[in-house]
Amino acid sequence: MELMELLRTRRTYRRFDGRPVPDEVLSDILEAARVASSGANRQPLRYLVVRRPEQAAQVFAHTRWAAYLPPEQGTPAEGERPTLYVAVLVDETTAKQAAAAVDAGLAMSNMTLAAWNRGVGSCIIGAFDRPALTEYFGLPDHLVLQNLVAFGYPSHKSFLEEWNGSPVYFLDENRDYHVPKRSLADTVRFFDQTD
Repeated sequence: MELMELLRTRRTYRRFDGRPVPDEVLSDILEAARVASSGANRQPLRYLVVRRPEQAAQVFAHTRWAAYLPPEQGTPAEGERPTLYVAVLVDETTAKQAAAAVDAGLAMSNMTLAAWNRGVGSCIIGAFDRPALTEYFGLPDHLVLQNLVAFGYPSHKSFLEEWNGSPVYFLDENRDYHVPKRSLADTVRFFDQTD
């Protein structure tokens, strides 16, 4: 896929068709995370892969989805849930969690783009029960759970909409997502000082 098309079409997906993500796609996702830029090249991120159905179900139980929608609309139902999670961890012996936030954003962007390049959708999740999942994963004190990324083959579409004054995304009659985005004119200012 051409780069700009990949960037425009890689949206958040919250409902999936149940097919497992193949190992070769998972390899692309993890390699994309590994090669992401890192502040001062500290490389503090670690990744925990959850792909067994019973373990993915346990992770799902501790997540919250689509804050702008009522749970019955935004939360994936049985049969629509992700088949793969990658937990993004910060090794605090290398860098503190706050210092690693940009690294995590870069790595998650790389992962979701690599997945979408292979037709796999994703949802970056920050709303989850960190203490419960930290315990479930058996993480030592120096590994801090930063984010989760859910993956699967999307069972819905997602469309960009012109900004309407509100960040609230919505579902249409087909349960496809519509996501308002500000225009370039609203988000970019050129500093062209001529002194």
